[in-house]
Formats: sequence, C-alpha cells, structure tokens
Amino acid sequence: MRIAAIVEYCGASFYGWQYQEGSRTVQGEVERAVSFVANETVRVITAGRTDTGVHASAQVIHFDTRAERSQYSWFRGVNAQLPDDIKLRWIDVVDDEFHARFSATGRWYRYVILNRQSAPALLYRRVTHEYRDLDATLMQHGASFLLGRHDFSSYRTVHCQAKSPVREIRKLDVIRQGEFIHIIVYADAFLHHMVRNIAGVLMAIGTGEQPPEWAREVLEMRDRTRGGVTAPADGLYLTRIEYPEHFNIPQLPPGTGLW
Repeated sequence: MRIAAIVEYCGASFYGWQYQEGSRTVQGEVERAVSFVANETVRVITAGRTDTGVHASAQVIHFDTRAERSQYSWFRGVNAQLPDDIKLRWIDVVDDEFHARFSATGRWYRYVILNRQSAPALLYRRVTHEYRDLDATLMQHGASFLLGRHDFSSYRTVHCQAKSPVREIRKLDVIRQGEFIHIIVYADAFLHHMVRNIAGVLMAIGTGEQPPEWAREVLEMRDRTRGGVTAPADGLYLTRIEYPEHFNIPQLPPGTGLW
C-alpha cells in the first residue's frame, strides 16, 4: 500500500533532507524510523528536498510498504522512533496514484528575519538576524517585480540541476510583525536556493543598498553571478505543499509560535 505523511523538522542540525552516507539527514532519520515500524526496509519520496539548515512545518512524503498497520500505530510508532527535532504531524493510506513530488500543484515557503540590534538566543538558528533597519514597504515594492512566470536563472544557484529555470510566483508578500519580517512565497515550484536568493535581494533593498527596481534588473540579467547575496538558511521554512483535493492531503496550520 502507499502511505503519505506530513513531517515537521528543525533543520538546524541536519545536512539537509537528502540521505548522505555518514551525515545526519532528515531522510535518513525518517527512513530509519519508518523501516523499524514496518519491519522492512522502506525508502521515502519527498515533495521537495531542503538544504542544510532549512526547516519544515509541513513537508510531505510518501512510501510504499507491505506492512499492515493501523493509522494510530504508524503515527505513534514512527514518532516514537524519530528524534526530538523531527516529528510526523499526520500519516495515512493514500491512493496509489499519489506522488509526493509529482502530484504537487503548489508550494509555500516563509522566510523569517529578526530585525533588531541583538542576535537571537532563544531563536538561534531558527531565524535570520539582520541588525540594520529593514524597510518592509521597499521590500514589498521590489517583490512585486518578481510576481508571475519568469526565467529565474539569476535567482538560482549555479549548481541547480533543474532542466528549466522558468517558474511561476503566485504570491510574494513582505510583512512586518514587530521585530520580525516575514517573506511569504507561493509558487508552482522552486529552484535550488531560489527563496534564499530572493530574500537576499529583498534584504539589500530593505536596507537601502539597492532600489526596489533592482529586483527586476537582477531577474532580467538571467545570470546568477550578477545577483545578490544568498540569504542564510536559518530563516527558511517549507510551510505547505498543495495537492488536488481528491488525494485528501490535509492543509495543516504552520505549527510554530513564530506566526
């Protein structure tokens, strides 16, 4: 049978999602826990691989297994085997046609910036710190140039392996909440480092180093070497994966007190 799950994790102490021999990865820990409960070797497929240090409140995975367990047994059993910085939020049997990656129709990320003089202690490695004043209005102006379907070559790493650099950003909002600035991005799919590179450009605009129109200029260059600084991974959260309704994948709240 095919089983899907929604996974939450703090990426601070992981070398990203993808399994790497000799390194602590989210995939490695999840596969170990699921395989223990299934009593067989299980490989999991994810909606999207996250980089070292990136967090998720609603990562989606699926796996196939011959093991028959109740929903309660899967949920309680796998969570009991997972470390404290990874937990399942939901798990259930799904249609065999469901695919965590290829069935997805949209993805949401949130980039969280703590904008104050002192670096965080309680939120260490959970947010990006910027001591210089950021103007969220200017950042939103710059963000408006990135809406729509474009070639985002300038906003992906030179090591990105995606066949096409074209993506559609459906929503890009910059919101200030006290000392925090949230960059909320919704797109059909994302390129490697795309959100972090967008955040880096918008932060340069927010400090006044660059005008809002610079976001469009970087986009039109289609050259990563001409773009801005890649923002740190600390503030990046994968918050939602969207699927057609007939797959019955629940849309859960973010699950964090940050927002």
